[in-house]
Amino acid sequence: MEPVTVLVADDHPVYRDGLARAIADHPALELAGTAADGRRAMALIREIAPDVAVLDVRMPGLTGPDIVAEIAREQLGTRTLLLSAIADEHLIFDAVASGLDGYLLKDADRDAICSAIESIAAGRTVLAPEAQAALARGVRARESSRGPAISPREREVLRLTAEGMSAARIGEVLHLSPVTVKSHLHSLYEKLGVSERAAAVAVAMRLGLLE
Repeated sequence: MEPVTVLVADDHPVYRDGLARAIADHPALELAGTAADGRRAMALIREIAPDVAVLDVRMPGLTGPDIVAEIAREQLGTRTLLLSAIADEHLIFDAVASGLDGYLLKDADRDAICSAIESIAAGRTVLAPEAQAALARGVRARESSRGPAISPREREVLRLTAEGMSAARIGEVLHLSPVTVKSHLHSLYEKLGVSERAAAVAVAMRLGLLE
C-alpha cells in the first residue's frame, strides 16, 4: 500500500519541524512538504497534491480555514486536518461546512495526530472531543438564530411582495389564483408575527429571508 502523502503548514518552526519529523518517521505516512505560511501551503497543495494537508488555524497570508475553503472551491481532492490551540465553535462550524475533514487541538500527541491523518486519508472525519462539543454548540446557535421556516413558494410570494406587486399581479407571475396568493400571505404574516405587507417585508429583510 502506498504511504499517505502529507503536507504540514504551521508558522511556528519548532512545532512544524517536530510534527514533520513524526510524520516522516511514521511507516504509513510520507512527508510531502512543509510551509510556514498559508500562501506557500496553498501553492504546494496545487503543485504536489498531497493526500492530506495538516494546517495551523492561524497563519500569515491564508488561514487554515481559508485553505480548506479554497481546496473545496478548486476541487483539488486534498483532505484537510486543522490544528488549533482552542476549539472555536464558529470556526469549526464554518470549516466543516466548507469541507473540513478533521480538527484536533495542538496539544494532541504526535501519535494521535498521525493516527488522525491515516483516518482522514481513508475517508473518515476526525474531530477531537472538544471540537465535537464546539460543533454541537455552533449548530444549536445557528438554529436558534434562524428565522421561521418558510416554503419555497412562500419565499417567492415574499420576494414579489417586496418588489411592490399586488396579490393579483403575484398570482399572474406565479400562475396562482388570488385566493392562493392571499393564503400564502396570511401564512407568512403568521410566521413573521405581523399583520400587513410592509411589516412582513421589513421583518423578512431583518431576518435575512430576502436576498
